[in-house]
Amino acid sequence: MDYEQLLKRAREKLPASVFEKERFEIPKVKGHVEGNKTVISNFAQIAGVLRRPADHLLKYTLKELATPGELRGGFLILGSKIAATRINEKIRQYAHEFVLCPDCGKPDTEIKKEGEFSFIKCSACGSKHPVKSKI
Repeated sequence: MDYEQLLKRAREKLPASVFEKERFEIPKVKGHVEGNKTVISNFAQIAGVLRRPADHLLKYTLKELATPGELRGGFLILGSKIAATRINEKIRQYAHEFVLCPDCGKPDTEIKKEGEFSFIKCSACGSKHPVKSKI
């Protein structure tokens, strides 16, 4: 077999999801300021779209924003006034670090723990990368 035939055969064996070009969009936060607190009403929905546990996203967000906060029934209550643009930026950072595949850029990943280390495993392209930071 020549190279072209091998390449064609390999391409046929790839899952269909590799060729899909749908755009992955992270939902923007919806919320309001209540006194000196910020209430985000769609935090659980954002975690669902990212396919990550809400508490993992919560821990990262609170650490990055350097503010106390808690989850109450799908709502995120932050202990200070924070602009939505800043929260959206931190959620985008989270997605790039813990959700999107570094090789193909698709969100079809999951975090697998192997011993002391965590890896991002992509089901679209099959790559595996160590998670950069620890939460």
